[in-house]
Amino acid sequence: MSEVNAGETGSIAGQEPWPAPGKAWYAVGIFTVALMFNFLDRGILTLLVQPIKRDLALSDFQISLIMGFAFVGFYAFVGLPIARLVDTRSRRLILGIGVALWSGMTAVCGLANTFWHLFLARLGVGVGEACNGPATFSALSDFFPREKLPKAISVLNIGFMFGQGIALIVGGTLIGMISNLPIQRLPVIGEIHPWQMTFFAVGLPGLIIAALMSTVQEPKRRGLIATAEGKAAPHTSLPVREIVTFLIEHRGAYIPMLLGLAIQGMLIVGITSWLPTFFIRSHNWSIAHFGQVMGGILLLISPIGLMLGGALAERLALRGHHDANMRVVVIAGVLALPFLVIFPLVSSPWVAVGLLAAQNFVLALAPGPQNAAIQAITPNQIRGQVTALFLFVFNIIGFGLGPTFIATLTDYVFGSEQQLGQAMALAALVMEPLAMFVFWYGLKAYGRRIEDTAHWN
Repeated sequence: MSEVNAGETGSIAGQEPWPAPGKAWYAVGIFTVALMFNFLDRGILTLLVQPIKRDLALSDFQISLIMGFAFVGFYAFVGLPIARLVDTRSRRLILGIGVALWSGMTAVCGLANTFWHLFLARLGVGVGEACNGPATFSALSDFFPREKLPKAISVLNIGFMFGQGIALIVGGTLIGMISNLPIQRLPVIGEIHPWQMTFFAVGLPGLIIAALMSTVQEPKRRGLIATAEGKAAPHTSLPVREIVTFLIEHRGAYIPMLLGLAIQGMLIVGITSWLPTFFIRSHNWSIAHFGQVMGGILLLISPIGLMLGGALAERLALRGHHDANMRVVVIAGVLALPFLVIFPLVSSPWVAVGLLAAQNFVLALAPGPQNAAIQAITPNQIRGQVTALFLFVFNIIGFGLGPTFIATLTDYVFGSEQQLGQAMALAALVMEPLAMFVFWYGLKAYGRRIEDTAHWN
């Protein structure tokens, strides 16, 4: 598969002006709110572990499957077909449909009264990742020049932090308010527990965001490569064979990013999924108290880290570091290691909270540059599919194995659910250094790939 040369690229994309800043940042705003609801809908379950376990008589292992594999199961089947549509069709339409589907299925989780009902409803929620990630990042790459992309994606990831933070604060407060309410009986549906009402409350408002996607401009595609026939049409879907060949040719840049993301994703998602339960079991906190404290950290501390991470990557790039994006990822991961290991082991809950705040600030440096790194070296016609590949690995290994990995250590290595903190610390001590080594190993190849694609923009 031959790349378009500099002159050809100019005729395709270089003569098209970038979208007006107002329209570009408006799109970032809508995408950010959508991402916020995405993580609000998926994250609310972590606060409901104890009441769901009680009412449905589930084990930690079963809960881990609902948090993990149930969420990514749908994505595993439809991620690539949707991503191929992202590379050729309207991205804002795909986003609108995705938001409507995952919001509706979150509400359906509130109707579940058995393990399998809840498992299947969470399969439906997984459509959010299948539609959201590839379409959002592909569109942003056509809204902003490469040097501005880390900052734009860092702003986008504020939606990720806000979604988690609001899930904790609002979810915790809602649970605190309705946990003492009597079981309600609704016509046809039957008995409704307080935790089921919470799913209704957080799922249905997302339908408004789905409608707002129609107000976002669909940007012109740029950064195109030629097909085997020498064409570079923006709505041409490249054969899967050519995409695989492209990834193999540039495996030195892609494999370390892919493998490092999988390893770190399994650790971070695993810890995050069990964090509310850890504070309930180890420090006797209520759900509402944990939600308000941890939600405040995510809303106040993490956005600062996100913006600094994007600014740092931009500054390093201006100084001539072609590996700037991935260099920030390595720096953030190394700095976070001591906090990841120590916070689950301290006896004081407030010391643990302080360590968590520092950990979240440092880790927040990475998401903007990390996502921009993938987009910066990937041609337009396959950005959706390559992003889907990365999200597939992150979801299958991160969300799929992460919660179960921690639960397995707790149940079968330490042999007690009260040893959840020790399981988290052991996982961090092994997985985080391994992930950072893999990212570091790929820095040179990534920097060379950035040099090779300098003419795209």
